[in-house]
Amino acid sequence: MGNLVKFVEDEFITKKEFPDFAAGDTITVYYEIKEGEKKRTQFFRGTVIQRRGSGRTETFTIRKMSGTVGVERIFPINLPAIQKIEINKKGAV
Repeated sequence: MGNLVKFVEDEFITKKEFPDFAAGDTITVYYEIKEGEKKRTQFFRGTVIQRRGSGRTETFTIRKMSGTVGVERIFPINLPAIQKIEINKKGAV
């Protein structure tokens, strides 16, 4: 069963190259939003809280402050909508 899952992941999930970042870094994630027929690029800038998983199933969580409210977002590393990731500041954790 494990071989079948690995085969499907290798065949159908494309590996994107992103810069190496870790918890504590401030990054900006640019991703595509589809609204009806329109497509636009939106960004989410915040501090990386965690990276979880490995390989194709890896995710990372970003937290930002929007006014006085904290907003967290979890991104799968292989999300096709992610266009690019920029590192704004390296953190010391």
